[in-house]
Amino acid sequence: MELLVHGVGGTTPQEMLGDPRTVRIAGDDTAGIHRRTADADAESRRPEHQHRGRHPDGAGEDAGRPIPEAYCWSNLTSGNSARALWLLLLPFMVANIAHWMRPAAPARHAAQRLYDVLVRLVALSLTVLLTAAACEVALDLVAWQCAAAEHCAAGKPWLGPLTGGWWAQPGRRLVLAAAAPVALTALLWWLSHRTWSAYESASPPPRPPGPVRPLPGGERPALSLPGFWYGRRLVSRLRAAHTAAGLLTVAAALLVPALGHDRRPGGGGAAAVWGWTLAAAVAAGWAAVVVVVARRGRTEAEPDERTDRWASKVLPGAALGVLALVAGYAAWSRPEWSAAARLPGTGVFAWLMLLQGVLVTALAGTACVLHRAAPPEGCAGRCAMGGLGGAAAALLACGLGGVLTGGTAQRVADWLDRGGTPGVAGGAVAGPPVLLSWQAAVIPVLLLVVVVFAGYAAARTWHLCRRIAPGVVGSYEGERRESVSRSRRIARAVARARLTDSTPALAAAVTAATLLLGTGALAGAALTGTPPGPAADTWPGPLPALADTVQSLGSWLMGAMVLLLVAMGRRAYRDAAARRTVGILWDVGTFWPRAAHPFAPPCYAERAVPDLTWRMYAWTGLTGGRLVISGHSQGSVLAAAAVWQLDPATRGRVALLTYGSPLERLYGRWFPACFGPGPLNALAGEVDCWRNLWRLTDPIGGPVLVGGDGGDGAPPVDRGPLKDPLHYGRSMEHPLPAPILGHGEYQADPVFGAERAALLDRLAGAGRRPAVPGQAGPLAPRPGS
Repeated sequence: MELLVHGVGGTTPQEMLGDPRTVRIAGDDTAGIHRRTADADAESRRPEHQHRGRHPDGAGEDAGRPIPEAYCWSNLTSGNSARALWLLLLPFMVANIAHWMRPAAPARHAAQRLYDVLVRLVALSLTVLLTAAACEVALDLVAWQCAAAEHCAAGKPWLGPLTGGWWAQPGRRLVLAAAAPVALTALLWWLSHRTWSAYESASPPPRPPGPVRPLPGGERPALSLPGFWYGRRLVSRLRAAHTAAGLLTVAAALLVPALGHDRRPGGGGAAAVWGWTLAAAVAAGWAAVVVVVARRGRTEAEPDERTDRWASKVLPGAALGVLALVAGYAAWSRPEWSAAARLPGTGVFAWLMLLQGVLVTALAGTACVLHRAAPPEGCAGRCAMGGLGGAAAALLACGLGGVLTGGTAQRVADWLDRGGTPGVAGGAVAGPPVLLSWQAAVIPVLLLVVVVFAGYAAARTWHLCRRIAPGVVGSYEGERRESVSRSRRIARAVARARLTDSTPALAAAVTAATLLLGTGALAGAALTGTPPGPAADTWPGPLPALADTVQSLGSWLMGAMVLLLVAMGRRAYRDAAARRTVGILWDVGTFWPRAAHPFAPPCYAERAVPDLTWRMYAWTGLTGGRLVISGHSQGSVLAAAAVWQLDPATRGRVALLTYGSPLERLYGRWFPACFGPGPLNALAGEVDCWRNLWRLTDPIGGPVLVGGDGGDGAPPVDRGPLKDPLHYGRSMEHPLPAPILGHGEYQADPVFGAERAALLDRLAGAGRRPAVPGQAGPLAPRPGS
């Protein structure tokens, strides 16, 4: 049998199987196994033929071919357009990726635990940042500033409850507006809980003990551990902690202005005492949240079914109780209290940014220590950014969080000000915190860095295309040069494919620019206390006008980025072509389990990998046949992860065929602890029936750079580069020009069928097929049992 697994963007079972008549034999509408209708009962009709890889009815066109099955998982990451809202959680997803980017140091290294804790703390700060942004919009801009300004509130009937009656006092307005961030926190909790049940609750199949090839440090590869794809306990604990953190953030936003009023001369003395008591309760809640987040990481040795009752139940309930008490304290009658300027406590954004900078810096230092401790074969010079990829991802997550925060606040302030300019003379509202204006001012500069790098990359691609174009025809034996444009088109495809290898340099440039510009924004806001435009009024020449222009442009860009993100996500989930464009980052990000941020988009691999593992166990155990799992692009990563989960006896009857695979080119460089040279070499040692096909024109796939002749006659894993296009010019046999396939249609190359047949023959030649079907695998009785 051949089990086909598609890649990014998905495809239909009819396209995968090459037959319009298909039937689903297992799974559901979200992810399922499909066969051609003619093959639905192939095993029951002629079981003796399926071991030799023939169609049951012996048809000539199918003779010598394995029975094809298609595993379709695209609905795990796509669906209706409402799922575009997941892109608003992009900072959470990037922070979760940072956890898996740690260098390939031994698992027992002391710095590894520190690395994991730092990533989880960065993720926690992002939850606080998102909740604080919701508080900034609802409590500060709407309830504190606009509801108190007659010019702003005029013409907004929806502000009526905040401008008159019992709710007109500032504290009560804040309590009413706090319903928005509380609802947002509840929504995130519900989505995390619901998606766990729908996507990540698939239990792994039973696996008998057996030897696993260890890494150089002596530990087992992470993806071979039974509990890797089932992290219920950690997700449950982190979900509770982040929910409590969101509720405590809202409580602090209510408590700080009310306590600040009561502390002033003439304020309520008894009320101030009660306020300080509540402040102590909020601080104790924060201490509990930090302890829960930092105390324990993932448990992967076995599937962890347990839950921490105290963390999962008591902590969110206690935080909700504290919030209720703070809301009652803030709503206490204070007739003399009036709102002015910005809401007290909005300086938290500066402290959050400073804290994130410290955490990212510590994370970078820890990553350097781990990178130096990695064995020589752990990265072999291929590790992206010298092991600093995780720190760069964490900084990018913080930057994206700042963009979403600032963009939303800036656009809401402009909308409330009815055409005025918030924060300047004549404006109806004071506007968002000064730091957000400084963050907006650095966005154009950061985009300029990206544009410069893109121009440099385009120039390099052009020069590379000119250099390799004359030699293209020489790689096609017996073909004559047809035209200069044909050679240039092929060379251009090769040059563009190599742009993928420049991604680490772009990430390093953006990371350095973000760090420098972010530091400058924080310093400018702290030293001047005013937005960039007014702060530059004393500067000479055109600098004041330039600073004001940059701030205004950045403000609009931040708001446009938020809208663009939603629009891109909506289009990606409705249009297959757009989905392929953004699907690479999205499918890489949601491939990994939620180990750092529980509110990140769900991990589809925690459903897909157990599905594939169960299918391989069941089919080989019940039939005793040979199986090729054939994965394209992201499907090759799922296939490799599933093969890693097999026991040695079952793995001996399974061959792995990958094509257009990012296993080494993307995953090996950016996630060295799980897919670096050490783990991939261990997989190649356990799966000696593995072939990988690749092309020079493929921008995603590449060689895996492992395996070879280890003395047993095994062929190397990599086969390539394959010719693309298959034929250079026109001929009598090929009168029409062959297309440049790039990342797709590997099955169109005759090499594909030959390598698949060779894998099946190698399985049979190695004597791995049991004599009696059903006597191997964990789902069938074993000898002596």
